[in-house]
Amino acid sequence: MTPLPILYTFRRCPYAMRARMALLASGQEVELREIILRAKPQAMLDASPKGTVPVLMLANGQVIAESLEIMRWALAARDPEDWLAGDDAALIAANDGPFKHHLDRYKYPSRYPGDSVDHRAGGLEHLEALEARLADQPYLCGDQRALADIALFPFVRQFAATDADWFAAQDLPRVQRWLESLVQSDLFAAAMIRPVPWQPGDAPILFASH
Repeated sequence: MTPLPILYTFRRCPYAMRARMALLASGQEVELREIILRAKPQAMLDASPKGTVPVLMLANGQVIAESLEIMRWALAARDPEDWLAGDDAALIAANDGPFKHHLDRYKYPSRYPGDSVDHRAGGLEHLEALEARLADQPYLCGDQRALADIALFPFVRQFAATDADWFAAQDLPRVQRWLESLVQSDLFAAAMIRPVPWQPGDAPILFASH
């Protein structure tokens, strides 16, 4: 039997979240290896020396070490919800670049110089653009969730949770509904299981949609 792909992941990492959600949506079964960031397993570092998650090791030896590439690899094999029709590269780049820049400095002010309130305002500008985009549709690329929604969602979730009362008070009703629909989805619940951190010799944890 062909070995399953191996996914090194960290439950709370937004990049790993979106990769796990795409794998579940595609029906691609993998062996899940949850890691501890302060004690990364050597097997993962051997596969991807940069040491970030997610890392997907395929049976043929190929290593995919970028979350968007993992998403697109899984959906290229099987895409029952047609997520690839909503692969908006410009929207995702704005999230992964400017919005993530502001998010990090708002969420972790002790790590960065500058005023976290300014960065909160910068992040809010991005969310206001999403609010406008959602004016006539429930999801970012149309009537159904798609790749762009799942690619952005974990980062917007982090931003919202940094100061939940402040976020709830903003004039972002469509973004708030969009976020809540994804947080409450069965897909997100399945992606957020709590596996025991992996150690060499452990029995495999199979991760797949049901």
